[in-house]
Amino acid sequence: MKENEKTIARPEADAVVLFSGGLDSILAAKLLEEQGLRVRCLHFYSPFFGDPGAIGYWQRTYRLEIEAIDVGEDFCDLLRRRPEHQFGKVLNPCMDCKILLLRHARRHMERLGARVIATGEVLGQRPMSQRRDALNVIRRDAGVEDVLLRPLSALHLPPIPAEEEGFVDRSRLLGISGRGRKDQLALAEKFRLTRIPTPGGGCRLTEKENARRYWPVLRDMPHPVAADFHLANLGRQFWLERHGRRFWLSMGRNVRDNEALAAALRDGDARVGLAGLPGPVAVARCGASWPADVLADAAALTASYAGKATAAAQRGETVFGRAQTPDGREIWRGPIEPSRDTGWQEPLWEPAREEIREEQRLRIQALEQARLARKEARRKMAADNGEPATADAEPLQSPSENV
Repeated sequence: MKENEKTIARPEADAVVLFSGGLDSILAAKLLEEQGLRVRCLHFYSPFFGDPGAIGYWQRTYRLEIEAIDVGEDFCDLLRRRPEHQFGKVLNPCMDCKILLLRHARRHMERLGARVIATGEVLGQRPMSQRRDALNVIRRDAGVEDVLLRPLSALHLPPIPAEEEGFVDRSRLLGISGRGRKDQLALAEKFRLTRIPTPGGGCRLTEKENARRYWPVLRDMPHPVAADFHLANLGRQFWLERHGRRFWLSMGRNVRDNEALAAALRDGDARVGLAGLPGPVAVARCGASWPADVLADAAALTASYAGKATAAAQRGETVFGRAQTPDGREIWRGPIEPSRDTGWQEPLWEPAREEIREEQRLRIQALEQARLARKEARRKMAADNGEPATADAEPLQSPSENV
């Protein structure tokens, strides 16, 4: 080899596959491996989905190379800005989520030298994000039209350059569609998959129980980040409105919760509990700046879930509550009466749903008004230039049928 010749590094993978741990993503990876392609699976995770702790199990069980990638902060930014394609039935921004993950996947595809991004999506399987029109919008907005392959439904979709050039053999891809799983189960048997993942979305944002926890964080925290939503996943959640502010308390239900909550404390928080008596761990987010009366009522609520504290109060003994910073410095202490009638309330789904719907209605209304204003501006410009008016080429992005 001549001295001025450069060696070209061999790509680390031919294709990257968005890997959720579900059957469809496993099968998509196996279909490409069957063609002799080197596959790297990307498992994206956040407070709302993913399980990086399962990577080892998946690799051993399905004989796949899997890389875990944290997208929590980017996903929180998506929620703060609100999804362009609206929420689904609960708090799930399915289309915007897929767009976000595909944009990340493209960067990792280029890093690895791969030529294809593959997903386990099946045409018509999910009503919000896997309709034909939604699939087209997702690949367009994610900027992956030239590289995105959906192996399970490829024969229902236009070929991408990698198929046209023979890098991927289109004839060995599939034409599955609809909500049934018969074809997937037959394929799993062909690949001798001995452990079949149970079907399910795997996203906490699709579940009302979780959405009621997340919505107050999204609505009331000034700049919620991934750590806030991790906290919202833990224990019991309580909110209090007082002094023109909203206060947030997370309380453990068992030893496991208490350990997780203690680990979730961060600068500016307070650990609220009892002085001299055992009880739940309660994290007051930003509690170091709470007024004394709010800390006292938070301690009274915490004491109401502590058996020894309620028994001591019934015997006429004085129970003391306290609040400490994460490093153990006491910032408040005082006598309390264990009580659940202090104004603290657990968030409910029904009110949250109405607020989400109303917010989306107003947002859609504002988008329509902006669209009409742009249309009128174009019409006026055409009239001023003596040109004929053109048809409106900017239809409103309608909300999902699941909203």
